[in-house]
Amino acid sequence: MKNETELTTIKSFHTDIKRFFLAYKFALSEVETKINILKEEFKIIHDYNPIEHVSTRVKSAKSILHKVQKKKLPPTIDAIRENIRDIAGVRITCSFVEDIYKVSEMLHNQCDIEVVDVKDYIAEPKENGYQSLHLIIKIPIYMSDRMEKIYTEVQIRTIAMDFWASLEHKIYYKYNKDMPDHIRNELKEAALQAAELDRKMERLNKEINILKEHDTEPSSFGETPIVDLAKYLSRVK
Repeated sequence: MKNETELTTIKSFHTDIKRFFLAYKFALSEVETKINILKEEFKIIHDYNPIEHVSTRVKSAKSILHKVQKKKLPPTIDAIRENIRDIAGVRITCSFVEDIYKVSEMLHNQCDIEVVDVKDYIAEPKENGYQSLHLIIKIPIYMSDRMEKIYTEVQIRTIAMDFWASLEHKIYYKYNKDMPDHIRNELKEAALQAAELDRKMERLNKEINILKEHDTEPSSFGETPIVDLAKYLSRVK
């Protein structure tokens, strides 16, 4: 009888663990769907896409366990779910800094997304030079027998910020987190140069947009079927 009870308990625990990881997988699917809708809308309606690339990940069991030990959390699923809020992660790469805040605003405006926390490492970069905008959101997922709101971390950064962060991460772990001072200083300098590149490219983009606005030369038919249809309908009126 005791063995049967223990077996039932183990099976129940395994099911809970599976549900735990599935919930984060589904949360990422929900966020990706929302982002893809925004990308498609901007591409069709605004003829511009502020989102260059999107990647997602769910933390491994090993990484979660490391955080549990670091935070000294009780060994329960509820404690992990409530206190580790970056198990599901989304990284959005944008062309320009202003696009970062546009995308953030669009996510804020989604009625079923609850923005729990915002950390602006662009306005106030980290000591090592790291820049990015971090959002902690809650997003609802619907399973066969329940609805859950899942914490998800969203990182939004430019291509230059992402390039710097990826290389810094590799170098950091190559030195087992004990980086020589001269390399640390050079990485910080590189972060400043990346930020300056972002500012320069944004200035150039604004100048190009101004030139486009002042270009009064009429466009010809044949750009896209949608544009052709819109022009035809406007003439009919």
